[in-house]
Amino acid sequence: MRYNLVIITSFSVGLCFFALFGCDRAPNAEVICKNNPEICSDLNKDGWCQGEKNNLILHRFEIKDLKHPTGKQVYQQLTYLEDYSKCIEVASGVQQIVHTHRTADRARAYTLSTENLNQLQAESKEYQDPFMSYYQWTRFNDTSALNRLLKQEEAGEVTDPFLLGQIATYYSSRNSLKSQHLYLRVLSEIQYDDFDPSWLLGLAASFKQNQVFDKTYMLTKANILLTQQKYSQDKMLALISGNKTMAKSLDAYAQDLVDTLRKGSYANSEVRAWLERSVSDLVVSPIKEENSTNTPD
Repeated sequence: MRYNLVIITSFSVGLCFFALFGCDRAPNAEVICKNNPEICSDLNKDGWCQGEKNNLILHRFEIKDLKHPTGKQVYQQLTYLEDYSKCIEVASGVQQIVHTHRTADRARAYTLSTENLNQLQAESKEYQDPFMSYYQWTRFNDTSALNRLLKQEEAGEVTDPFLLGQIATYYSSRNSLKSQHLYLRVLSEIQYDDFDPSWLLGLAASFKQNQVFDKTYMLTKANILLTQQKYSQDKMLALISGNKTMAKSLDAYAQDLVDTLRKGSYANSEVRAWLERSVSDLVVSPIKEENSTNTPD
């Protein structure tokens, strides 16, 4: 099936894009709109929601000639459109006193974005790859999509670190060892720009459930370093029986973890070897709670 990127306008219901003029460098959103007005015709024309709008335009341009975009590309298109639609919904309620046509234009853009999103969601149900399984589960509470995603992970069909992180979160309250293995894999494969610091807390929780408190402390401290959240040093020390000498060593490991993640060198780091020590010998027990409808935060 050819995937049709929906752009609904008052004068066209075309579902594919015209080619851009060739160039050596990828154009920005302004250039794309100038040369391909059909890509942008359903969007607001003023400066509201500029970031969300730019993301959507650039991604539309990226997939415009693809007959069979990947599930990840469809997922990204859906999420960019969701972000834009949420933003323009708020903007459409802001009344312009002088330039009233701008208010009307934003209202038009919100209506079209909602229609586009509904149609894209309907089309996406034909996709059953891991990203679409994840989308259908988290957006529509579809338990069949959840079960399909879990089976896809068990079969080795889920390789994207983002999805592995979400599955690890799902398992965090159901199977701590399974969750632990997945989180550790994510740390070794994820790019820092895509890294979610909350995964460190999820991994810390899995170690805590197995009473591995030094790693619980270290991972929690690494999360604190990344997020700059306030914390109680006394509660942190309680994890390791108040051992301040150990805390000093673990604080250094936490800083190393943060540094190697940022530099992209975690996969070959000493801190990775320390985190994974003895973990590889653990046996992951079968999962028995695949019918839960809970979604990751």
